[in-house]
Amino acid sequence: MAKRDYYEVLGIGRNADASEIKSAYRKLAMKHHPDKNPGDQKSESLFKEATEAYEILKDDEKRSAYDQFGHAAFEGGAGSQGQSSGFGGFSGNFSDIFDEFFGDVMGGGSQRKQNRGADLRYDLDVSLEEAFSGIQKEIPVTTASKCDNCQGSGVSKGGRVSNCGTCNGRGRVRVQQGFFAVERECNSCNGEGQIISDPCKSCRGNGVLNKTKKLSVNVPPGVDNGTRIRLSGEGEAGPRGAGSGDLYIFIQVRLHNIFTREGKDIYCQVPVDMASAALGGNLEVPTIDGGRLKINYEPGTQSGKRFRLRGKGMPGLRGASRGDAYVEALVETPVNLTKRQKEILKEFSNEGNSKGPQTDSFSEKLKKFWNRN
Repeated sequence: MAKRDYYEVLGIGRNADASEIKSAYRKLAMKHHPDKNPGDQKSESLFKEATEAYEILKDDEKRSAYDQFGHAAFEGGAGSQGQSSGFGGFSGNFSDIFDEFFGDVMGGGSQRKQNRGADLRYDLDVSLEEAFSGIQKEIPVTTASKCDNCQGSGVSKGGRVSNCGTCNGRGRVRVQQGFFAVERECNSCNGEGQIISDPCKSCRGNGVLNKTKKLSVNVPPGVDNGTRIRLSGEGEAGPRGAGSGDLYIFIQVRLHNIFTREGKDIYCQVPVDMASAALGGNLEVPTIDGGRLKINYEPGTQSGKRFRLRGKGMPGLRGASRGDAYVEALVETPVNLTKRQKEILKEFSNEGNSKGPQTDSFSEKLKKFWNRN
């Protein structure tokens, strides 16, 4: 009897992607598995047929050969690699195929669980000046550390460690649920695969105790909010001598009372009195490195006028070039005028031509707005 087309067997189109192939096979395998249909020869035959089709179509090279030559591409056994005993001798290893679908449920295999310690996070506040220049900081960290009494082994002096009799040292046990064999963590050894005859009294066999330690952190120049610094092996110690996790330092730069920051650039607003802005003059402005610079501004300087100081911003991480600093003039209207000052301003206003460059432009916009109909 001629073999059916593999795509027809799985009920998919020839342009189906990997996820569609997998999904189609899963449905058929669940429906026709021999354990679910004991003694049903037809279901067993359909199950073997679907599994053979899946083995070919899930492999890109085999699928390409099949698409080009059909079943002839595997004549002589090429398409039946791995045929062995099992459910009626069907092609391939059924448990390997089901691991693709249920590996998370079955615990990912028979190995003991990984006991590496957990990674930790520490939020570190620094000032903008510290972020500019870099700094060495000492921080206290409370974490699970290796027990000094048993050197992290969890075993008291004279005690011994043996394989768990329940799971035979695997750390996992297999439980039958319907026609699935599901692996779970062994309750007798908590997934360790080993039993301690005389646990350490200080750490109760865990090999770790909570301790506070001080660590030195090198904060490089140019750090910004969210910059992450990794201290390898400074996280939680793993139980019973397993490796330690890492400590991640997350930087938070505090707000500054003079400067604001955007990436590598910094900004500063400097007040200028109205008369000086009208007549022109100069400003003495601060720089992030603690210095000062003098800026000359022209007569008629408007509020919001920005001056760029190239290379006076924040440094980049890992030696990248510095950003720029921007100084913004903030022209202030005087308050609490004396009688004589008010008289002078009235004389100034009466002289005419006392309007700024935006006044005429805004007046024209208003005329168009009000006369738009």
